[in-house]
This record gives sequence, C-alpha cells and structure tokens, in this order.
Amino acid sequence: MGKLLSAAQVEAYRRDGFVTPFRAVSAAEAERWRQEMARTAAAFDLAYPKPPGQRQSFSRIKPYLLFRWAAEIVRHPAVLDAVEDVIGPDILVYHTTLWWKEAGTDGFVPWHQDGTYFGLAPHEHVTAWVALTPSTEESGCVTMLPGTHKVGQLPHTDRSDPGIMLSRGQTVKAEIDPSKGVPVPLQPGEFSLHDTMVLHASAPNRSAVDRIGLGISYIPARCYHTGPTRLSATLVRGENRFDHFDLEPAPQADFDAAAVAAHQDSVGRFFRASQLMPEMALVH
Repeated sequence: MGKLLSAAQVEAYRRDGFVTPFRAVSAAEAERWRQEMARTAAAFDLAYPKPPGQRQSFSRIKPYLLFRWAAEIVRHPAVLDAVEDVIGPDILVYHTTLWWKEAGTDGFVPWHQDGTYFGLAPHEHVTAWVALTPSTEESGCVTMLPGTHKVGQLPHTDRSDPGIMLSRGQTVKAEIDPSKGVPVPLQPGEFSLHDTMVLHASAPNRSAVDRIGLGISYIPARCYHTGPTRLSATLVRGENRFDHFDLEPAPQADFDAAAVAAHQDSVGRFFRASQLMPEMALVH
C-alpha cells in the first residue's frame, strides 16, 4: 500500500499511463479556490495584460508563484501523497497551467505527449489535474489513450488553428483512433494523475459552465533540464539533493512585488529555454 494509491492503482498507472479519480478536497473547498482564482486572475490580468499574440495570460502560467490559492493546491497533502506513490518522496513542481475553457467555446487540445515539450530527462514527470469546476465529456474533459506512454517519444508538429489552446498548436503526427480514448471526468475537488508520455487530448466545452482545472507538473528531484538555460522549480516535499534547479519561493501575498518578481524570473527563464529548444512549448 502506498500513501494514497493502492497497489492496484499504482499498477493501473504503470499499465495505462494514468489513474483516476482521487479526491483532494470537498466541492465546497474547491469552490473557494475557484472564487479566489477568479478574483486574483482578474486583478492580475488588469495589472499585467498579456502581450498581443500570446494565447494565455501570464496569470495562467505558473500561478503557484503568484497566488496563495494555487500555492495551496500544489502543496496539498492528498495530491502529494498520490504523486509520491508514483515518483517517490523528493518532489518538485516544474510547471503549472491553469486550464480555463469558457462555456460554449471552441477551444480544444489536440493529441500530444507532455514529455515532448518540457525538455526533461528522464521522462518521469507526472501531471496532477485538479478540477475546480465539473470536468465532464460535455465540457471537454481530458481524454487519455491508454498504454501510449510505452511507445516512446513520437514526432509532433505545430498547427496554426486558433482554437488550439496549446501555445504553438503542437500535435502528434501519428494516426490516432479516437474511439480508443478514455475520458477522465472529474468533479470539483477531484484530481487525476497522468504520465508525461501518455497521449491525451480534450474537446471543446459544449456545456453551460466553464471548465476550470489546474494542471500541475511534478518531477522527482533527480530529473534535470536538458537545455543550457538553468531553470527554477519549487520543492514541495522531501529533499532537493541533486540541485538541478534553482528553488522558487512561495507567495507571501497574492501577487505582491516579491511574488511578481519571482514569477517573472521563472517564466522568463522558461520562455528563453523554449526559444532555445524548438521541441518545447511555452505553456503545457
């Protein structure tokens, strides 16, 4: 038995590349996070508008460095217990994206592997997807292709479709049979885990409510960035015995001067690394 996962659940993760669902907090607590997210993101976006041509505002990129609600989520014991069961006790947050599909909109995520774009070795990172609102088939929940984490790195290409929510429209080149996809619905306060190499996608939100979730990329401290830019990460459990990343501070207040400076530094490094590494995305 692990801290949160049963032996069968760990086996399912190793076999399929994902396992779901788990509960982190109550629906009421998830709603508190959602309300704080809406308040702080709106205030931040007003103060720091996104530049022309960028698909997502900066408030959705590494929000755990800016906002206390996001810092709480990435450190939540239930989420970390599940992550520890699949990657071990020394855990860093490498990246985090706030996924916000507004009701009745056409935004979607094509089939892709996260590991193509993060520039990490070895490919051991795990994403915890934490739902703040219902994530259903109608609202465009994440859909996984079981077992595809075992096929290795697949070629990807960039697409110019404005509906794609990924930064460069990155899409796997392989032929995909969508009938083999497994939807991963989540209720507010629940989360799933998926392997960095499993193929996954999500459809547009055709529901009457926004679909909002936080995708948290956790890595074991032994992982390192393969590019020349030294990046930063946040230690959330255990020890950082390998020193592959500069450690990031937690926000003491919602986007105060110190938090904004730490966020700008971390995201700036990430963007510079992205330019140096053509296979790496700016977000997720």
